[in-house]
Amino acid sequence: MRDVVVTGLGAVSPLGVGARTLYERWSAGESGIRDGEAPCADFVATEHLSVKETRRADRFSQLAVVASDEALAEAGWGDELPYDPAEIGCVMGTGIGGITTLEDNHDTLRDSGASAVSPLAVPLMMSNAGSAALSLRHGLNGSIFSVVSACAAGAHAIGIASRMIQHGEAKAVLTGGAEAPLTPLSRAAFASMGALSPSGVSRPFDARRDGFVMGEGAGVLVLEAGDAARERGARILATIRGYGSTGDAHHLTAPEVSGRGGARAIQLALSDAGLTADGVDYVNAHGTSTPLNDRAETAALKSALGERAAQIPVSSTKSAIGHLLGAAGAVEAVATVLALRDRVAPPTLGWEEAEEGMDLDHVPGTARPLAIEDDRPAVAISNSFGFGGHNVALCLEAA
Repeated sequence: MRDVVVTGLGAVSPLGVGARTLYERWSAGESGIRDGEAPCADFVATEHLSVKETRRADRFSQLAVVASDEALAEAGWGDELPYDPAEIGCVMGTGIGGITTLEDNHDTLRDSGASAVSPLAVPLMMSNAGSAALSLRHGLNGSIFSVVSACAAGAHAIGIASRMIQHGEAKAVLTGGAEAPLTPLSRAAFASMGALSPSGVSRPFDARRDGFVMGEGAGVLVLEAGDAARERGARILATIRGYGSTGDAHHLTAPEVSGRGGARAIQLALSDAGLTADGVDYVNAHGTSTPLNDRAETAALKSALGERAAQIPVSSTKSAIGHLLGAAGAVEAVATVLALRDRVAPPTLGWEEAEEGMDLDHVPGTARPLAIEDDRPAVAISNSFGFGGHNVALCLEAA
């Protein structure tokens, strides 16, 4: 099968607009969480899109479009695509799609009647609106669709996109995830189920953790077949070495306590990569800051990586940007690629108090260089686990 390489990265996150802004501010120990939420406060759609483009896209699609523009620019794709448009796909993940549009038009229906509902409501709120918007904007004619698997969606999208390239279904795929869930219904629903942090603090793996902080954002990666990317002289940032996906079949929202589903996803990703635990230098954890999830993920890492788990730095991007739901796995993959490039483990912000049995190295306080004894490329596992029992692990390797 073909190797799959990353040639471009883009992100809009609570730490700002830009993939490197995300990574550099997180590595510096900065947080994008404000008053118990993590909005993309620096993102103003009309600074990047026309008024018409802004009006015809829900916020989650706006975030995806801007992240895609950055990723394609870095990949060196100009006005003319480097491949036949029919050989370029787009797979985007989301958890709840255009919920802002849905809520706004429900209010309109209730207050003003059916005739006042926008004719754009359906194309803006549908979960595939993000991938459709990217296809239209960039003229992509390959396989175009969206993945909806809760908080695993962005990682699922990247894994599926890599499979498309490996098996010759595409030469390149624009992939990632986008989410804009900071709405009244989302806030109320997640709070009602007890998932949100009442203290408004994201402190993954810390003994005081009490729920996740909800955020918004988008992460997009340009994936290409390695031979095609090298032939056109592209600068390669990383390789998608492995992908593993499993289901818990346990509970609609709670993770299986032993972490066996997550462990198997990690093992599958390593097997796909042709690696063992000894080849892993860093883990970007799902690390939501919820009591059950962080404990189950710790168990999964110990089961999958054995004694090596205690020697690998494990940090959570969500400590700096909150939980971006369906976009989380994609934004975290973007940050992980840059961390591998610099051979650095960014910190888990807010981690101060250990909990019994949760004794992994969570990189408290400040970023730390990865301990790699030779000149081989750095390798990471990036985990994403979603409501419904969806488990995904990506194995990423620096160029």
